[in-house]
Amino acid sequence: MARIFITGSADGLGFLAARELINEGHQVVLHARNAQRTAETKRKLPQAEAVLTADLQSIEETNQLAATANALGTFDAVIHNAGVYQAAPQLIFAVNTLAPYILTSLINKPKRLIYLSSGMHMQGRPNFENFENGRISYSDSKLHVLMLSIAVARQWPGVYSNTVNPGWVPTKMGGHGAPDDLQKGYETQVWLATSNDDKATVSGRYFHHKKERPYNSTANDVKLQEELLHLCEKMTGVAFPNAL
Repeated sequence: MARIFITGSADGLGFLAARELINEGHQVVLHARNAQRTAETKRKLPQAEAVLTADLQSIEETNQLAATANALGTFDAVIHNAGVYQAAPQLIFAVNTLAPYILTSLINKPKRLIYLSSGMHMQGRPNFENFENGRISYSDSKLHVLMLSIAVARQWPGVYSNTVNPGWVPTKMGGHGAPDDLQKGYETQVWLATSNDDKATVSGRYFHHKKERPYNSTANDVKLQEELLHLCEKMTGVAFPNAL
């Protein structure tokens, strides 16, 4: 049995992954944006170990979320699922780029880290010049997530750190007309979090439906990865722990 923490798990892919993991016998801690959504999530999935509350657009609340998660003990896996799509650029930047950086840096290192990106990251650019004003697009933010995951894989050799493109699936974010398979949208996260399959126990990879896929090669640039970590530290006041 594994202990797994999933951000943004009050609904959508995060909730579906949590439910599947619980059904498989794992211990799961969920996360919701506010108290109302926390209460709703507890009602929907009472088997969860806990549901933690934090608004990830707030650096202070994200810091506190990490502290609360750490108080529960070390997790075997953390799934960085939370994200926003059709939102103001500053909100996209805070939730999609800065929050995963903060939580990665502050939560006790798990054995596995899974980050949710998107096929739209292929159109993204680092856009570091816009970090101060937060004018970051969704595509940019999902490139940042991939860069963070690959940087973690490089810096922390004892951790499996991978990125998932869940596809365009019919969730509240994706819309009812989304063409991809909803079940396949969360199966890869569950697999990477728990499987001992040789194909799952890897690091620094980008997956879609349990298969490694090509990705934006900008993410492999070590200098850009380091600049991303430096700028995120500057924006948040949270240092990235380089040594395992």
